[in-house]
Amino acid sequence: MKGVFTQRTIFVGLIVVGVALLIACTPAAAPTVAPTAVPPPPTQAPAAQPTSAPAPTTAPAPTTAPAPTTAPPTTGNKVVTITYTQEPNNLSPLYTNQWFTANLFDLYLDNALITFNDKNEALPWIAKEIPTIENGGISADGKVITFKLRNDVKWSDGTPFTADDYVFTYQMILSDKNTVTSRDPFDTKVAKVEAPDPNTLVVTFNEPFAPWMTSIFSRVNATVAIPKHILEPIFKKDGTLDNAEWNRAPNVGVGPFLFKEWETGSHLTFQANPDFWLGKPKSDQVFIRVVPDDAAQLAAIKAGDTDVGVFISPSDVPDLEKLGTVNIAKVQSGYKEGWYFNLSTEEATKGHPALQDANVRRAVVMAVDRDKIDKELLYGLTKPALTLWDGMPQADSTIKPIPYDPEGAKKLLDDAGWKAGADGIREKGGVKLKLRYVTTTREVRENTQAIVQQQWKEIGVDTELVNHPSDVFFNSYGDKGPVATGQYDIAEWSNSPNFPDPDTSAWLCSEIPSEKNPPGNNWQFFCDKELDGLFQEQAKTVDAKARTEIFHKIQKIIADQVYWVSIWDDPDLWTISKKASNIKFSGATPFWNSYEWDKTQ
Repeated sequence: MKGVFTQRTIFVGLIVVGVALLIACTPAAAPTVAPTAVPPPPTQAPAAQPTSAPAPTTAPAPTTAPAPTTAPPTTGNKVVTITYTQEPNNLSPLYTNQWFTANLFDLYLDNALITFNDKNEALPWIAKEIPTIENGGISADGKVITFKLRNDVKWSDGTPFTADDYVFTYQMILSDKNTVTSRDPFDTKVAKVEAPDPNTLVVTFNEPFAPWMTSIFSRVNATVAIPKHILEPIFKKDGTLDNAEWNRAPNVGVGPFLFKEWETGSHLTFQANPDFWLGKPKSDQVFIRVVPDDAAQLAAIKAGDTDVGVFISPSDVPDLEKLGTVNIAKVQSGYKEGWYFNLSTEEATKGHPALQDANVRRAVVMAVDRDKIDKELLYGLTKPALTLWDGMPQADSTIKPIPYDPEGAKKLLDDAGWKAGADGIREKGGVKLKLRYVTTTREVRENTQAIVQQQWKEIGVDTELVNHPSDVFFNSYGDKGPVATGQYDIAEWSNSPNFPDPDTSAWLCSEIPSEKNPPGNNWQFFCDKELDGLFQEQAKTVDAKARTEIFHKIQKIIADQVYWVSIWDDPDLWTISKKASNIKFSGATPFWNSYEWDKTQ
């Protein structure tokens, strides 16, 4: 969400490749906060599927792992500084689904079985090769996938990284003693995870599972492995990992960089790992500077105090292009900024009763000129998406956008029984139509709230604007996150499918969190049995054409019922200092080649 996990234009080939591998087998206006002083980075030396899919439009994904290389020795102290406008809420993959945090896994928990390069092609990573039927990695019935693992990967304390770490992670995700963010797909799709030997991992599914490449021990959906030898003793002692110190200070990791420190509200530091299996990184350190807002990040970029600007606001692009000191990268990653409606009817989490009516949801969308928002706040560099899958092969281009029509919105509300009172605010049965509109403290979102509040007022809808820091907003149900616990009526954030795969668990009935079932990322708290069935069906459909047809049905239901609506298409916008080199962003796994990042002194 840029929140939770990504819009891209390059992924058609990867989707085809991924499916083919399975299948070839039988698978207000808010005031702008003034730029604040930002701390400089430290300068100390680093510590010692058979388908009828279209032909791929990109080169076939490599099926063998890259050979280890030794980076040339560095001179001086090369620090790559990255500016974050959203602070991580946790550093354990079990307890976060935040985009800003997940990016960091590529630094210190770089143990996904498969990663994706800057062309969004799948690369074997900890897996020595991508399983196929031809190489014996996928069973004839598509239910068993066997991964042969590298034998030269170690945790930073010297302990070998083995298949047992994946098995332990699987066990911890499923344990009801841990209030993890989500258990999907391990709780419903996976029958068992086994390690017959240290370098072999076997995942058995209940039925063929098409999105395995981005869902099983993947960086895309934040299910990378945690260290068994560190966390198993803590679990046995405390009965849970919820309070493990490692969650916020993962001082034992596996990746090109190692966690050093996290000073809340200021920075995170990662030191080069001299024992990384692809060789010592070219940079000595990655310094994550945390700033309060877009204005502070913009000031840091202009001052030359950051090498990588993250999640850049489109409105800042014109000024940044004039600097001459940075390059701007636009990377499609599947993300869409959207409105989510709280449809819970449970007392502890319930949203406004008016939103139970699809026509009321449609009315509040019709009342807002989303094109104007994109033109004025985002300089016309983007526009509302039609579906969450826009730009992907599964997108249904026949979906009609909800038009800007305030008068039509008023009629829908009148017909639904929500009549204007003496104060101009609509009410029904003594209940005022006042909506809690919740989002983060990001400036463009606050400004969006201000416009929306005014336009809703014009149709008789009152609004309470609420903003939370990102490290609070995106907290899970178990961590009492305001959205995850239903403390909103309409919430705004950016989300994506498991890009470059179209799968998502965000609307599954089984993903509704509660006191009895804290894990779950269906933060809209609704269960549409037909929609749920279609999501279950697509996940086991390995034929690309048939899967696309299912997704068209899914998109029609979401559009007809107004379960979600896009405010703007949200590609990743980055700045890269011209002093930095070899930074190649992936839409799926942004920091995938951080070990190659270099810096001119």
